[in-house]
Amino acid sequence: MQLLQGRRIILGVSASISIYKSLEILQLFKKLGAEIKVVMSNESKKFLTPLLFEALSHSQVLECDSESWEANKLNHISLAKWGEILLIAPASVNTINKLAAGIADNLLLQTAIAFKGQKVVAPAANTTMFLDTSTQESLQKLIQRNTHIISPICKELACQDTGIGALQEPYEIVLQTARMLLKEEFWENREVVITGGGSIECIDSVRYISNFSSGKMAQNLALSAYLRGANVTLLASKFFPYPLLFNLPLSTQIQIQHLNSAKDFQNALQEWITQRKTTTKVPYLFMAAAISDYSPKDIQKGKLKKENLGQNWQLEFTQNTDILASIDKTRLHTIGFKLEESQNALIRAKKALQTKKIDAICLNTLESSPFGNDSSQIHFITHYFEESLQGSKLEISLNILKYSALLENNHD
Repeated sequence: MQLLQGRRIILGVSASISIYKSLEILQLFKKLGAEIKVVMSNESKKFLTPLLFEALSHSQVLECDSESWEANKLNHISLAKWGEILLIAPASVNTINKLAAGIADNLLLQTAIAFKGQKVVAPAANTTMFLDTSTQESLQKLIQRNTHIISPICKELACQDTGIGALQEPYEIVLQTARMLLKEEFWENREVVITGGGSIECIDSVRYISNFSSGKMAQNLALSAYLRGANVTLLASKFFPYPLLFNLPLSTQIQIQHLNSAKDFQNALQEWITQRKTTTKVPYLFMAAAISDYSPKDIQKGKLKKENLGQNWQLEFTQNTDILASIDKTRLHTIGFKLEESQNALIRAKKALQTKKIDAICLNTLESSPFGNDSSQIHFITHYFEESLQGSKLEISLNILKYSALLENNHD
């Protein structure tokens, strides 16, 4: 899915050993459908040639030998007017400090100062240089000017020191930049919690009962809500490694909590609700987890031995609390998920909408949405309207958010 189709991104590249990661950043943006143009500082050409960026971007690179003031030619003013967002990755200490001071002694800095849109800076530096007072003061100045800073990571650096300063991973830079382009006022800074996967109910220390829920829909919902600007918490039992957007993991800015039993989900969810009762915007809950209806009455310590169980081993179960029906929904928009067989599925979903006292329910059927698929069909049902959604789980997730936003006006 080309989320950034037609969006215009300027990628600024300064002199850093991590410049090779800029190539991966560029490629990921292209896969997401973005139009991307590169501007290089003169020093950065010591690491990589402009031709490499031109081959991948299919666009002329702005650098000291290519700038032209002929009509319709590339220069720092025309590029600054063209772009929607400016990302500098990697941003060297030299670039950071000069940008904060308003110095424009190369084409990258000239473009950045001429650019009036959203700026994003991803530092890459030696730990001592990054933590130096001058660099930190410069970063604070940029933040005060509404520049988004993508924090570097801690690892062994090219200089063989270990510490903070390494360029953030390309996928994280791409996701944070995409969020700046795709965020919506409705979702921006709104608290959203999503549950996913099938609950895991222990029998003993090595065995459990669960279901085939993959957790993919929850992960796609988490990504969608993050890209729309929400503060996202994902409570889940199962995670598919890199199921999203060309093998991109979820952003590190999404709060993830790994859970097992129905009781774990209930406690974590109630704690989340309690902590967010006083937020400015009404929070949202998307209950995509498949919570087991029953759990073993007694959990045995250690491993049960088959010779002690006999040929007809019988387990005794107790019914779990219906979490969605029992939680405090005061000042909370709640969207449930329900899987049914096709026969009477719609009737059962509408009944659950009433009995659980929730705002909406997402209905899918075993026949149309097999477990683990990357695509699905969902019937989005509220007390006021219904919508049929189909496509990839990411497409469906974005549409679920779109229709869920309409609940704000209808919430009692």
